[in-house]
Amino acid sequence: MTQLDRITQDPGVMGGKACIRGMRVTVGTIVGQIGAGHAIEEVLADYPYLEREDVLQTLRYAAWLAEDREVVLPGA
Repeated sequence: MTQLDRITQDPGVMGGKACIRGMRVTVGTIVGQIGAGHAIEEVLADYPYLEREDVLQTLRYAAWLAEDREVVLPGA
């Protein structure tokens, strides 16, 4: 697994959810924005304190989590 040094988890920040660099921006928030069709540039405009590598590591982290679980989808 590629090092994910920008993804942090702290029980005192956002209830321990995976966040970006200890800020109150969760991985789920950013993945949701990308999943809704927003470009990385739009996300960066909405969160000017984030860097491109923050978003890329967020996506890599989400992909890693998805690979670790098997989810049965309806109709599968």
